[in-house]
Amino acid sequence: MNRTMMQSLLTGLFFLAATSGLFAQAGGAAVPFLLISPDARASGMGETGTAIADNINAIHWNTGGLAFQQKRQIALTYSKWLPQFNADLFYSYGTYGQYFKELDGTIALNFIFMNLGQFQRTSDNGTALGAPFRSNEFAVGLSYGTLIGDDLGAGVQLRYIQSNLSPAVPGQQAPGVGVSGGFDFGLLWKPRDFDLGGGFDLSERFNLGLNLQNVGPKMTYRNEADPLPTMLRLGTAVNVVRDEFNDLTFTVDVAKLMVKRDEFGSDPLPRSFVTSWGRGGAELSMGAEYWYERVFALRGGYFTEPSRVGNRQFITFGAGVKYDIFHLDFSFINTIEENHPLANTMRFSLLIDWE
Repeated sequence: MNRTMMQSLLTGLFFLAATSGLFAQAGGAAVPFLLISPDARASGMGETGTAIADNINAIHWNTGGLAFQQKRQIALTYSKWLPQFNADLFYSYGTYGQYFKELDGTIALNFIFMNLGQFQRTSDNGTALGAPFRSNEFAVGLSYGTLIGDDLGAGVQLRYIQSNLSPAVPGQQAPGVGVSGGFDFGLLWKPRDFDLGGGFDLSERFNLGLNLQNVGPKMTYRNEADPLPTMLRLGTAVNVVRDEFNDLTFTVDVAKLMVKRDEFGSDPLPRSFVTSWGRGGAELSMGAEYWYERVFALRGGYFTEPSRVGNRQFITFGAGVKYDIFHLDFSFINTIEENHPLANTMRFSLLIDWE
């Protein structure tokens, strides 16, 4: 099997298995692991987070949320991917952020790693060629967020991305490795004065967020170039109950993949910002979070997307507990479709914050 065929096989395995439905949602884009929700808190709320973004995981959901944070935080996540297949796949994530008074903002460093498992290269007749090899993809990001108004935050992230699908093959020029870079830009509005009248005072209870993520050049392998999974997210969150013991928030996200690809190839940026609107639909996710005494949390959510872009539908559940500076969160996916690869996916995440 030559390198091109091997690369195509690995790419297919990755998209069809490791992303478990993200292939359709990512529209044939490369490195769809960048779209995986990194924190169990947002996952438990139906994959929402654009308008909340109130901890260091804002680097994924909305970098504008970094502007409102004035602590040091560490976030860690681990998830065994596609448990239905009992495959050697896992997703891991870590980030550190800190507020700098002299910069009037928060800076965060982030690392994401997706293990794709072990593969064996074979000849056309099935004979093993060389030792088995492992495939993986990873990204390293640097973020900054600052206030550009009393209640408006803006943030940006720069990211290096590398996809290691296969090692070099004797007689070929290069291994199945792709390299690219990208940036994110986000805005988060948290109005301090938002009285609608008639008893509807949403001051400091309403958030509105926008995030454009994974904007950059195509991921290029030896003979093929695939676009990054550029995503536009809009979200809103409303806190409906807040007293001494109880805190209840509802949130909704809408996300549109800004990728246009067909049998003739994919449109480059910025053209795809226009042409992608005629392809497929948008994701819709909604969720709720209830805190009791800001110590114990229960979460639930729902996620859906049109059949033209994947037809994923699932219900999520989650819980969290806070003890001193530690936040431990858990989420679980209950797919509506039977035998779906994402069924029973669990995520665990830990967040540590201190002054």
